[in-house]
Amino acid sequence: MTERPLRLLLVGEGGIAGVHMRVLGQVPGVEVTCLVGGVEADARAFAAEWGIPEVALDMDAALARDDIEAVILATPSPQHAAQAERVIAAGKHLLCEIPMALRLADAERITALAAASGRVCMVAHTRRFNAPHRELRRRLVAGEFRLQHLVSETYFFRRENRNMQGQPRRWVDNLLWHHACHSVDLFAWLLDDAELDVWGHQGPPHPELGIPMDLSLGLRSRGEVLATLALSFNNRGPSGGFYRYIGEETTLLASRDELRNHHGELLPLTGNGFADQDREFIAAIREGREPEASFVSCLPTMRLLDRLARQLA
Repeated sequence: MTERPLRLLLVGEGGIAGVHMRVLGQVPGVEVTCLVGGVEADARAFAAEWGIPEVALDMDAALARDDIEAVILATPSPQHAAQAERVIAAGKHLLCEIPMALRLADAERITALAAASGRVCMVAHTRRFNAPHRELRRRLVAGEFRLQHLVSETYFFRRENRNMQGQPRRWVDNLLWHHACHSVDLFAWLLDDAELDVWGHQGPPHPELGIPMDLSLGLRSRGEVLATLALSFNNRGPSGGFYRYIGEETTLLASRDELRNHHGELLPLTGNGFADQDREFIAAIREGREPEASFVSCLPTMRLLDRLARQLA
C-alpha cells in the first residue's frame, strides 16, 4: 500500500521559502498543498514557479483545513512568535525558520505551548545539520578532536534593506537574534553546554535601518573553550558564514557543507544542511518523536541571546 502523502502548508514567499521548496522536492511522500503569502502577486508568482496548487492570504483559514498536517513558517523574523502560536493552537506540526522569536519572553511562551501540544515543533537551526559541523561534533564526542577556539565570521552587505537574492525587503533583519543565533546555538550544541559566559560589543546603528551593522561577541564554555564571533552587514565580498575550528590536533575550516584542512584541501563529506534539516522534520512527524532542533532544545540559545542583548543595550 502506498503511504499517504504528508500535506504541508508553506507560509511566506521570500528567499528562504524557495530554499525549502527546492529541498522538499527531494523528500518522497511530501506535498506542499497551499502557500499563504503576504503579497498576493508575489505569492502567486512563487506558487507558479514551484508548482504549488493553491494560494491563500488568510493564514487562519488555511490552518483550519483538516487536510493540512504540518506547516513551515518562512516569514519575516518579527512574525515568527505570533504565527508559531497560531500554528500550535491549530494542532499542526511546525517547522519555524530561525529565530523562533526576537524576545526571550516570546520564545519561552511558544516553547511551553509546543511542549504541551504533542506535535513536532522544530526550529530551522540549520548549522546543526550542516555536514562539517556534524562531523566536528562526532569528533568531539569521540575524543578525536579537542577544540580550543571556534572563530565564526558572518558577513553580508546589507546597507540597503534587501534579502539574500537582492530583492527589496519590507522588514529589517536582526544581526543578533537571527544571524548570531546560528553560531551561538552551534557552539552550545557542539559542546552540549548552555551555561556559557557571554560578552559583546556592537557598532553604531545604521542611520536609516536603525540597527547596529557590526557585532563582536565572545563565548566561553565551562571547559574554557573559546568562541569568537564577528558579524557584519558592512562587508563587501564573499557572504555567508565561515567557521575556523582551532583544535589541539589540527585546524579545520567549515563553510556551508564543505570542510577543509588548514592546507585548504577539501575533506570528503556528504550531506546538505537544508535538505537534512527538512528531512528530519518530516521523519520526526512520521516516527512520532522529538526532532533535533526542537523548540525545547533551542530555548537555551534564546536565553544566551537575551543575556547578550542585555549587555549590548
